[in-house]
Parts: sequence; structure tokens; C-alpha cells
Amino acid sequence: MADMAGYSRLIEADEDGVLARQRSYRKTLIDPTIAEAHGRIVKTTGDGMMVEFTSPRAAVTCALAIQSGMIKHEENEPHDTRIQYRIGINIGDVVDEDGDLFGDDINVAARLEQMAEPGGVCLSDALHQLVHSHLDVAFADLGSQSVKNISRPIRVWQWTPIERERYSDARELSRSQQIEFCVAPDGVQLAYARVGTGSPVLKMPNWLNHLEYDWYDPIRGPMLQDMARAHQFIRFDQRGNGLSDWEAEDISEDAMATDIETVVKAAGLERFAVFAVSQGCAFAVRYAATHPERVRCMVMYGGYARGSLRRGKPDQEALHAATTDVIRAGWGSVTPAFRHMFTEMMMPTASAAQKESFDELQRVASSPENAARVNDMNARCDVSDLARQIKVPVLVLHAEGDKRVPVEEGRRLAALIPGARFQTLPGDNHMLLPGTPAYDSFSRSFREFMAEHHD
Repeated sequence: MADMAGYSRLIEADEDGVLARQRSYRKTLIDPTIAEAHGRIVKTTGDGMMVEFTSPRAAVTCALAIQSGMIKHEENEPHDTRIQYRIGINIGDVVDEDGDLFGDDINVAARLEQMAEPGGVCLSDALHQLVHSHLDVAFADLGSQSVKNISRPIRVWQWTPIERERYSDARELSRSQQIEFCVAPDGVQLAYARVGTGSPVLKMPNWLNHLEYDWYDPIRGPMLQDMARAHQFIRFDQRGNGLSDWEAEDISEDAMATDIETVVKAAGLERFAVFAVSQGCAFAVRYAATHPERVRCMVMYGGYARGSLRRGKPDQEALHAATTDVIRAGWGSVTPAFRHMFTEMMMPTASAAQKESFDELQRVASSPENAARVNDMNARCDVSDLARQIKVPVLVLHAEGDKRVPVEEGRRLAALIPGARFQTLPGDNHMLLPGTPAYDSFSRSFREFMAEHHD
């Protein structure tokens, strides 16, 4: 089963152009590749098709060839107008009625297709066991997944050529990361890391980080790699989190401000750019207001000047109380249900693999009590007055449909900072997901802003 990712959006933007390209690819790539693999196109829809094969290996190699070919055909297209297919493949019995196919195993293939990332191929475990030893590519194990209208869990394997090609040097970059430690005035040990070369960029901590685990997260890892290729990228785990000291008596805004100063001094940073996400934006404001001589410029994404308890909105106050209780009750459980609530708010359109990885990151990055304390600290902050004192160039970006921090808070943050630029990004995710139009738009704006304000 195959369909075109974002079909409605693409057609709305350029119906004639997209349909013409699709017809061309059917003629020159898709149909010939299927024919060579002795596949039968059972039926087509406006954005996809169902194909039957007599050989499981032929089905998989055909899908991989089509996806690899599409990358080459569309490589010069901007990401938000690029045609990308999702493919799901299953093996099993079917019911043939007048040339059309029906059955439970076809429903599974359809669910696998919906689970696949754009440009990717998802296989059922039964199929993967038959073909994996005959292929020269690796599939990532997404584990057992619950899929719509299928009572039994389905173990899923995925191949994503875009990610593999784009981040092929990730291992070397992660190995070059240098992790060091310093001690805050109150005795709390802080872990910080630097990687890459070029102009220095200091990243402020955001909701639960881990200097090592972040590299292997399919969401944060790609961004780390992109940053390390262009800059000397410095970041640290906030107290009570990651590789920093979990036994911290004081987890507060004042302690965080002191920790930033401690890390800057230990890392030998003189003048640098600041990158901040979510809660990190409030800490960035506080630091830049008190140390304007050190900050060259700032880029903020998904941030706010005031936490959820400082916005005067009862619904957000009630949500904060509920989430804090949930954190304390079940954050450390091996069952991800408690953490998954946060994951869904932060990235509702993420793939199953991305959500699963972030669920696990939140578990290993902090204890239930520390996570609750960090959550409460973030909800009570308010740097509105300090934001008015900022004297450095600032770019503020925010997703239009952010479910965790409303876009209105991003606009307010930009309005408070004199001369700040504000830019909305498409989508509903609080976190930047690699391979999405929002991520690509952010990357372009980040590069251009850094180049404009380079010393």
C-alpha cells in the first residue's frame, strides 16, 4: 500500500504541477519498477495505490527502489512542495473479488503505510523475518504497535533513506563531542558538552535533556548534527536532569541563572550566540538582560516570557496541576502512558518511532520528583520586565498550532523584546521534527539570521 504524504496540501498549492509530476513519475519510475518486480497494480486512488506481488523479496526491493528514485527526482524541490510517498508492506492471505483484493492482512498493510514516515517503508514483522537476510539495507525496529481497528499488536520495521543519507556521519559527530563538568556555587555538579567548530552557539536547557541520549533521539539527534556542522555548539544538562547532579536541593530560576553563568565561565565563552527552545527562552532572556556584552544574538523557538501559572487562564492552571500530579505518580514507570501525555502535547503529528523515543528520553533524563519540580519552576516564571531590557538582535519562531505553548505567547515574547523579529512556522508541534516543512523553514531562518549577525 502506498500513498502521497501531504497530498491535499500539495494539490491545494499547485494542483496542475503536482499531478503532472506524479504522472511523469508513474511513467518513468513507479510503473516500470513494479513491472520489473512482476507486481500487479490492483487499484489506484488519487494519491496512492495497492500493489500485489508473488514474491515477498520482490515487493520490498521494489518499494526501496521507488523510494530511492523519488529522492533523486525530487531533490531540487523545496521540502514543503516535495512529493514523498509512504509505503506499507505485509504478507498474508487475501480475498480476490473481480480483481480487487480484500482481507485482514490488507488492512494491516494499510496501517503500516499510515505509520511510515514520508519517504519511508514499513514492514510487518512476518515479512521482515523472510527478507531481512537477503537485503543490503537495515530496517529499524519500531517495536510492537497498536494500530487502528486491529485488535492484536503489530511489530513494525521501518527504513527511512532520507534520514540515513542526511545523517550518515552522525556517529562520528557524536564521538567528537566533549563532555566536561563544573560545579555551581552551591556545590551542584553540572555537565556540559561542546561539539563542532566555528562561531560558538550556547543552547539553553529545555524540558529534560541528556547530553548523551539526545544524540540517538530521532528528534533531537538530527538538530544536534545540523548545529555541529556549522558551529561550535555548547549545551548543558540543567540541575536535576541528564548527566548533571540529580541531588539538587535548589531547583529554581535563580539557581538556573547561576548555572548558566557557571557553564559560560567553565567553557571559556567570551561572546556567543544563544539558541533557546521552550522554557529555555525565559532563561535566555534573563541571561541576555544581565550580560548583554556576551550575547551576539538570540534565536528562540516555541518560547514564552511567562509560564502557564502567570497567564491568568484557569484552564492552563488546572492543566498544570494535573500534569504535575501525573509526573509524581508515574513518571519513572516502564509503562510510558504517563509520559506519553506530554509527548502527545509536544508533537501530536510525530511518527510512532519518534514518540516512543521521546517517551523513553523523558524517563531516563530525570527522576519523577525532579521532573515535577522543573515543570513547576517553568510554570511560575515571568521575565516580561527583563524582556523589555534586551538590547541584542533576536529572532522568535513559533509553530502556528503549538499545543503545548500557544502561539500567542510567542507573539507576546517577541512584542516585549525591542526590535525582535517574529516568524510563524507551519504545523501543530511544539518540538521541531526533522523532515517537516517547519524544521526546514526553521533551519533556513536560523542560518540566515546567524550569517547576518556574525561577528
